[in-house]
Parts: sequence; C-alpha cells; structure tokens
Amino acid sequence: MKKFTGYKREGSVFVEIIVVVAIISLLATLNVPAAPSGNRHIAIFVQIKEIENALYLYNWHNGFYPTTEQGLEALVTKPTTDPKPENYAEGGYMRKIPVDPWGNPYIYRNHGEEGQIDIISCGPDGIEGTEDDITNHNKDTIRFP
Repeated sequence: MKKFTGYKREGSVFVEIIVVVAIISLLATLNVPAAPSGNRHIAIFVQIKEIENALYLYNWHNGFYPTTEQGLEALVTKPTTDPKPENYAEGGYMRKIPVDPWGNPYIYRNHGEEGQIDIISCGPDGIEGTEDDITNHNKDTIRFP
C-alpha cells in the first residue's frame, strides 16, 4: 500500500497571488472619492498594495520591473520600448491603473536597483514632495484622522 505524502503545491503560489490581487482589486473599486479622510487613506493603502502585487508579478515573469518611462501603464499594456518583457502575461497585470481618492494619478519611479520602486500618491493637495504624500515606503505608518 502506498503512503500518502500530501498534495503537490506546484503552481499554487501563483494561484494564491492571483486570488489576493483579485480581492484587493475588488476592495479598490469601492466608491472612495466621497469617503471621509480616514477611508481615503485605507483606499490608498489598498490601491498601492494592488499596484505593488501587479509589479511583483511583472518582475517575477520578466526578471525586471517596468522602467520609469514605461510607467504603470506597463501593467495594462505590454511595453514596446526596451527593456521589452518577453514573458508578459496575456491580458496584462491590471485592467486599469487606479487613481488616488482625490482623482490624481499615482506616480511611479524605478530607481534601477533591485526592488527600488516608488509608488506615490500626492495626497489631497495633489503636489508631490509635501507632507501629505503617501508612498509604498510610508503607507504602513499612516495616521488615520
């Protein structure tokens, strides 16, 4: 009689990541522009996490992150500029790039070092470099009003 050694987990990590991205996408589609300030900060956290997950999948498939010039649009449409992704996911990594709860686009920067990417919401004032900016580096320390 053959001993049961458990189930194989081949491919299950990818499926788990897709499920997490789907859940975060669902949460990110909530109507947040009319939400109170604290809820807007929660929405930014969710949206930045969704973008980060899509960027990680892009990197995992292709071995690099999109360049600053390619921007977050590379998650929706396969870039035609170098470096061109050879293993781009059919249908892209996101259906559309979200805007922050104040209607501003997220700023993306790739510093060229492994994993050194910035995702920035300029906050309610819409001006980069002010104290209300929220990034993928400070999102965990946000104080909710």
